[in-house]
Amino acid sequence: MPKFAPFRAIRYAPGTNLDLVIAPPYDVLSDADVMDLALTDPHNIVRVDEPARLLELTGSGVIPPGEEPPSAARACPHTIGPYAWAARLLSEWLADGVLIQDAEPSLTIYRMSFTDESGADRVIVGLLGGLEVVDEGAGGVLPHEQTTPKAKTDRLDLTRATGCNLSPVWGLSLASGLTDALVEPGEVLGSMTAEGVLHSVERVSDPARIARLQAILASDDVLIADGHHRYAISRTYRDEVRAATGRQDTEAEYTLAFVNELIPGQLSIAAIHRLYSGVCLTHLRAVLGGCFDFEPAPEASPETLRELVALGRLVFLHPDGATEWMIPKAGAFTGVRNLDGALLEHALAPLAEPQTAAGAQLQVTYQHGLAEVKEALATGRYSAGVLIRPTSITEIERTAREGLLMPPKSTFFTPKLRTGLVIRPTARLGG
Repeated sequence: MPKFAPFRAIRYAPGTNLDLVIAPPYDVLSDADVMDLALTDPHNIVRVDEPARLLELTGSGVIPPGEEPPSAARACPHTIGPYAWAARLLSEWLADGVLIQDAEPSLTIYRMSFTDESGADRVIVGLLGGLEVVDEGAGGVLPHEQTTPKAKTDRLDLTRATGCNLSPVWGLSLASGLTDALVEPGEVLGSMTAEGVLHSVERVSDPARIARLQAILASDDVLIADGHHRYAISRTYRDEVRAATGRQDTEAEYTLAFVNELIPGQLSIAAIHRLYSGVCLTHLRAVLGGCFDFEPAPEASPETLRELVALGRLVFLHPDGATEWMIPKAGAFTGVRNLDGALLEHALAPLAEPQTAAGAQLQVTYQHGLAEVKEALATGRYSAGVLIRPTSITEIERTAREGLLMPPKSTFFTPKLRTGLVIRPTARLGG
């Protein structure tokens, strides 16, 4: 079973307005988001977390010239490179007391409080700590779904330069009792609000309580919910540190992770819908018709998202706004896992290879949010869209227990964890 370790966390100094310096995870930020955050405060974490993108956007470093006085760290991003620049900036903030490091190892309770789409008040609570980095297929830390190709160089270069884990992996513990064990608060450190969600952190430094929490997590596997690429990068970095130091007992054996319990009430899961292009609407609909019956449906709305779950259907969206129910045909999916992503992959298998006559190949784009799907269809870039159901917690656990992987983009976990509430120092290459 995986180890989960406390560490000497780096945090913003007491009294810092966290609303100004904390950012969403890098992989959900647009270019405009990155610039807005960088200009919100000179110490916003995005300046360290996205140095390459900021340099590309401005052409002169993190901010346009003249908007704040230069410093040794800010003066030469072109000369030393964006990642070395981020490392210098991080060191500067520590030297200036913008960031401080805990004197003793600790775990951090992280709570996200919000009102969900149904109007219910929710609190998702888990622990931030160091999750053991295990070899692929070794067990203990399990992948959740197949991943799509993504460049890993940026995150790896940033880790090499800063010697820190900045954005946490999100893990789901299959052990029982973690939620109850976190009812008791820790030492309150601060909070911030973003997109209607209150993010708050509390330090746990008592060795006895840390040991109890570690024992709970050590009793069963951890399933990666979000951050598969970050975890893979941590494995690569761990191997580099092992090769450079000849040791297997450094901080690179762990990576920053948020872990909460896989039980109802502790997850908020949204569907990641599909947008299709490369094949005309008529042909796409005809192929889907081999496995689904189509019936007229009301205009797509939030109520539609609730109905498709209750009725066990999918929804086909035309670019002109027309909507149809997609009803699975009896026997069409025998032997196929009851996951909407798997159903669509099976139904669209005839389009998986290029069509020699048409010279076209089906392309899929993943998009969460009904409004966002409608906006994308309105651009004319897509032939059609399909709304799918969120994956159930029962199916997530069953899949993990059976050692299977879900299709790519099967789940969208919300709210998104924030970057900068806790920074985890890891081993540096060569030492």
